[in-house]
Amino acid sequence: MSDFKQRIEHHAEHVKNVGTHCATEETTKQALILPLLDILGFSPYDPTKVKAEYGADFPGAKASERVDYALFSHGIPVMFIEAKAYAENLTNHCPQLSRYYNATPEVAVAAITNGREWRFFTDLENRNIMDSTPFLIIDFETDTDDVEEHLERFHYDNLEPGTLRALAEENVYLTAFKAAITAALRDCDLDFVRYVATRANTQRTMTSKFLESIQPIIKQAVAQSISEMVATSLSTPEAAPIAAPIEIIPDEDADIVDPDNAKIITTAEERRLFDVCTDILPDEDLQARDTESYFSVVHGGKSNRWIFRFWGDKKHPAMQFIIPLTDADKTEISRAGLKIGSNDQILLDKPEDLYRLAGIVRDALTYCKNDDNFKRKGRTINATDSTAI
Repeated sequence: MSDFKQRIEHHAEHVKNVGTHCATEETTKQALILPLLDILGFSPYDPTKVKAEYGADFPGAKASERVDYALFSHGIPVMFIEAKAYAENLTNHCPQLSRYYNATPEVAVAAITNGREWRFFTDLENRNIMDSTPFLIIDFETDTDDVEEHLERFHYDNLEPGTLRALAEENVYLTAFKAAITAALRDCDLDFVRYVATRANTQRTMTSKFLESIQPIIKQAVAQSISEMVATSLSTPEAAPIAAPIEIIPDEDADIVDPDNAKIITTAEERRLFDVCTDILPDEDLQARDTESYFSVVHGGKSNRWIFRFWGDKKHPAMQFIIPLTDADKTEISRAGLKIGSNDQILLDKPEDLYRLAGIVRDALTYCKNDDNFKRKGRTINATDSTAI
């Protein structure tokens, strides 16, 4: 069991044991909320990461109103948290949180919590306007599955504001799809029966009478299929981590879908980018890593020593180096005819554009080879990247 998962489980037990003793908002903050922020890498004792009673020029807010906590990543606020007492109902307090959120475009996520229940919001419906419905709800007293997996995405070391909205959208779709699949499997309505019978090549005309006659059989088949799938999964070894090394296939145009996670798709463009990188850095210990959010090239098989990350699914594909861009780097990029987007991300029209940035690629490799840069204290981090090294 990972240390993070173990700490989350211990925190859940802590909430169950002491929650009812948190009669006030302040006690709830100290006993339940701040300990979780610490687990997520946002130490309440570090004002560069956590600012309490954060005030800003929130249009429409009262002069005395301040958001309880603002979480920062490299000097930029990325999440607002509104805290309430343990016994308080969260439903009626969202308008106050939305005022703060709507006035701060750089904040990707807002959360409201009573220490037991956490509701996370973003702006899927209208950009920079907080949705009325949370994209994720976590209740430490009732939830038992996937809590640590969800919360790990909010850890300071993994937090990437640019992908949080994608995470929110993914959760919304996942919830809707699960509900639809559950309803289809439970009810086995005639549309589902027709779909199964057609896929099974029954060679029969799909009349209503025929579909009704086979409906009980398909219900039985569904029950047996689910049972067999569960039995198979229990006897199958645990799947490899999402970020496992992928096999690079030169000159292959087709996308490669990870057999263990269909959401991880390595494109020909990403593989070509890896080839260009190895051309620039021959005989170096480089590996390609792909995740649901981005593609990267790492040194020495260590995920935190990424030379660059690449987002190819954007309207304009972009990459980001592990090192912050200096003025000299920006001059080199400009001379190369490339543009710099937000957060020091460099826009790439094609993988071969990386050849124009060979000097920065070599500087990033030098950084990754220096162990001093990855020590807990005194290490340098990319001020423009949203993931701590």
